[in-house]
Amino acid sequence: MSTSASSRPGQGRSTGKAAEPRSGRPVRKASGSSQEDLVRAVPKAKVRRARLVLTRVDPWSVLKLAFLLSVALGILTVVAAVALYSLSDVLGIFDRVNDVIGTVLGSEAGRYTVASLAPLSTVTSLATVLAVVNVILLTALATVAALLYNLCASLVGGLGVTLTDD
Repeated sequence: MSTSASSRPGQGRSTGKAAEPRSGRPVRKASGSSQEDLVRAVPKAKVRRARLVLTRVDPWSVLKLAFLLSVALGILTVVAAVALYSLSDVLGIFDRVNDVIGTVLGSEAGRYTVASLAPLSTVTSLATVLAVVNVILLTALATVAALLYNLCASLVGGLGVTLTDD
């Protein structure tokens, strides 16, 4: 079975009829005097898929990324602690707590206030210490998790991921 070039649609000699593109819509030939030039519709491309397997994670890259993210989380922790302390002070929550302490302790309550038990400098210092401990722990745990993933991936082959092109 042979196919010649003239037997294919859209190729060979012109028969006077409008050629039909692959999309199935007829295309009108533009005349020299008219301003109508029709553009052929582009056929929709197929969705491309790629199946990949994540077999190894670089522990050094995980360490750097975990360090940066945990530092950002530490800064957020300190800022949130200061903001919550200030907001509680402005809203009068500390005054209400001082009133409750005064009711419970009676005459000895004058010595104990929220501002004397937990001043802003102490809250900020504790939040900073907590943030530094979190930076160290999160960085170390993420690196250990990367090493454990590499060990498990070498045993079972890794994590399969399918990526699609929309």
